[in-house]
Amino acid sequence: MTNSHQWYMAIGGHQIGPVSAEEIISNIQNSSVQPDTLVYTAGMRDWAPIKDVAVFASAFGKKTGGPIIVPNVPGRTAHEIDFKIYGDDLQFVEVELDPGESVVAEAGAMMYMTQGIEMNTVFGDGSQGSANSGIMSKLLGAGKRLLTGESLFMTIFTNAGQGKQHAAFAAPYAGKIVPMDLQTLGGQLICQKDSFLCAAKGVSIGIAFQRKIGVGLFGGEGFIMQRLEGDGLCFVHAGGTIHPLELRPGENLRVDTGCLVALQPTVNYDIQFVGKVKTALFGGEGIFFASLMGPGKVWLQSLPLSRLADRIYKAAPQTGSRKEEGSILGGLGNLIDGD
Repeated sequence: MTNSHQWYMAIGGHQIGPVSAEEIISNIQNSSVQPDTLVYTAGMRDWAPIKDVAVFASAFGKKTGGPIIVPNVPGRTAHEIDFKIYGDDLQFVEVELDPGESVVAEAGAMMYMTQGIEMNTVFGDGSQGSANSGIMSKLLGAGKRLLTGESLFMTIFTNAGQGKQHAAFAAPYAGKIVPMDLQTLGGQLICQKDSFLCAAKGVSIGIAFQRKIGVGLFGGEGFIMQRLEGDGLCFVHAGGTIHPLELRPGENLRVDTGCLVALQPTVNYDIQFVGKVKTALFGGEGIFFASLMGPGKVWLQSLPLSRLADRIYKAAPQTGSRKEEGSILGGLGNLIDGD
């Protein structure tokens, strides 16, 4: 489920509801709900434009307006943060922190911060549980991050000043930043190894081992993926355009292994041979697909970093394989223009 709350919409001067988040997202995708439509649910201070509510923000192609609102869900243990995403393809997220609130980010992700923000580098994943644990637990948390290819350290940005303060975090390459409210997603999310950008303090960043040997060997991400746990807001980055899909129970989807960004733990993830030797060898799509079976939600990316890097490498002059695409001169053209 995307959200267990009951939502209300203000349309044409009338209050519509209660309705589920899934119904609202379906209406957004069908263009029957406008970005400025006001919505409300328990935990929100007031009605807000639907484009500024975290649960629905990713359903709109471009983020506009003020800070994105996350409903104050009773019993939430992670810090409450507001945010705004800037840009289209080269995005960054600006997090708004009240006094005492903190956000955890990957080392080197910070873009800017206001004067009242204090930085503190920590060993491990920076979650509240690890901060209060002993040295062995911290070593274990750091070891998990090392296995996923991340730094042993994370940085905590805390509002130690008066009033609201801001910290911004930039995506490492062209793509989209997607807000994920873990409380509305069942408290857990499985992601590709390098997708995590930042999160509200209280979110734990660990590892998820792929138990099936086929997934580990041919799944594009290996045996180890990131596991985000908690009840707070986190931000995931991936290349190109992000496409969320809701799989019904038993519904199957075949995906290029590099295009998978994230999935809920309820989704069954396996590897499937393309089926025909000729297609596998000459089809240009690889030998294996990722086979996803619902129920649950998955997020796909249109441009994996590995695919982009491969095209850049092939086009680089030092590799000796650069080609003038669409040119009848070919190699002669390279000599003429000095390449």
